[in-house]
Amino acid sequence: MKTQVRSSSSKTHALAVATGILLSRVVGLVRDRIFAHYFGNSDAADAFRAAFRIPNFLQNLFGEGVLSASFIPVYARLNAEDRHEEASELAEAIFSLLFFVGTIFVVAGILITPWLIDLIAPGFHGEKRLLTIHLVQILFPGAALLVLSAWCLGILNSHRRFLLSYAAPVMWNLALIATLLWGGGHHSESRLAVLLAIGSVVGSALQFAVQLPTVIRLLMPLRLRLKLATAHVRTVAKNFFPVFLSRGVVQISAYIDSWLASFLGTGAVAALGYAQTLYTLPVSLFGMAVSAAELPAMSSALGTQAEIAEALRNRLKQGLQQIAFFVIPSAVAFVVLGDVVVSTIYRTGHFQGGDVLFVWAILAGSAVGLLASTSGRLYSSAFYALRNTRTPLRFALIRVTLTLGLGYLCALRLPPLLGIDLRWGSAGLTLSAGIAGWLEFLLLRRALHRQIGTVPSSRSRTAKLWLVAIVAAVAGWGMKRVLPFHAPLLVGPTVLVTFAAVYLTVTQWIGVGNMGAVTRLIRRRG
Repeated sequence: MKTQVRSSSSKTHALAVATGILLSRVVGLVRDRIFAHYFGNSDAADAFRAAFRIPNFLQNLFGEGVLSASFIPVYARLNAEDRHEEASELAEAIFSLLFFVGTIFVVAGILITPWLIDLIAPGFHGEKRLLTIHLVQILFPGAALLVLSAWCLGILNSHRRFLLSYAAPVMWNLALIATLLWGGGHHSESRLAVLLAIGSVVGSALQFAVQLPTVIRLLMPLRLRLKLATAHVRTVAKNFFPVFLSRGVVQISAYIDSWLASFLGTGAVAALGYAQTLYTLPVSLFGMAVSAAELPAMSSALGTQAEIAEALRNRLKQGLQQIAFFVIPSAVAFVVLGDVVVSTIYRTGHFQGGDVLFVWAILAGSAVGLLASTSGRLYSSAFYALRNTRTPLRFALIRVTLTLGLGYLCALRLPPLLGIDLRWGSAGLTLSAGIAGWLEFLLLRRALHRQIGTVPSSRSRTAKLWLVAIVAAVAGWGMKRVLPFHAPLLVGPTVLVTFAAVYLTVTQWIGVGNMGAVTRLIRRRG
């Protein structure tokens, strides 16, 4: 009975995370559609996408991923043991450290921006390079605010307040949408990019502010005593640096893609950004949702070593099944129906047919590693719950090394050999990252199984999910071929609804569906 309650609670929390992420991502897709309308695959679009990567690097290093792995396990365990005052003291100390370190990085980042540009986009020259430098210097303060917002997310997640923490980025997206709509028809692309950077900083402040009141209530009574020399702070710091390096390695992988794409001509960096927005949607909705909900629960597990291992195996099995049910059809849709997806979201204004095909190719390449990257997040969360942050770091280093080598070959060397335009090498970047992601996942799984025992396999169920997803995609493709109209906003919903309906109906019919549990959860929450 307790196992059923824990499973139901875990699914409810995962649903809350997914709901918050869905709200944020839907608004984000609206933002990207408006961005594509005004910028297309222009030099200004390339500049903004490249510029945002640098402060985003700071946010990801000190933000959500690192705090989830180093802070939440310690903070959640203290609360599980009813040591609430110590938990609040730890939260205050971590906030102070983040504020101090983030401020230093922002000031230093603004000063050395010209050299940073040479590192991440050496293919940019002239006005394009100068615009990128200006945008980075504007965006840096917003990154510090997003780091503090990630601290709020850590507190909220530990208290199972998932919806607010993952819906908060809606405020950031709305700020960018408002900026685009206000300035889009009245300014040049370069000037609009500058205004958008300012809007991003305002949105970052709003994202932090909307979470802060709830966080303060959860930490009450606040003592406002800064204790940096406690054992708990040392534990977080000890866990922080391996995760910091691991996240840094992952971010370096993203920078490698951007760095290589800067050599592939106008539009390559922007197209990569458009594709990544779509690719990260299932990663966030399903991989992050399940992993984020499971990390506090796994970190709070109490008992003997064998009991903790059994609890982790059960949670991993359930989490992997949830992820596979939604991610497998996403990967198939990106390959078979990617043009429909891209056209529905982006085809407007300066973004037209040729851009759709270009982004589709990149999106199809990203589908290769989609299941591996989402499942790998859950395995990494299990390691973090066990206070083992070094193992994921080692495998992340292997992944990035392979990504660099394969990315160079597939992006810069393969297109000339095939006699195609060099910019199509962008698809090689996502393909090579997917292959490296599978290697990292297999290494994580093998290492964790050695530590806690083998997680029961669901190969038969997974094979059925792949087969049904392919059948559903063929049905969607057939619908696209027979439709009497061609407007993207009509074709897209019709085709994708057909695809989803076939997939959900057949999986439910053959007994591998997951919708009954979701329906019960929605009814319970209502």
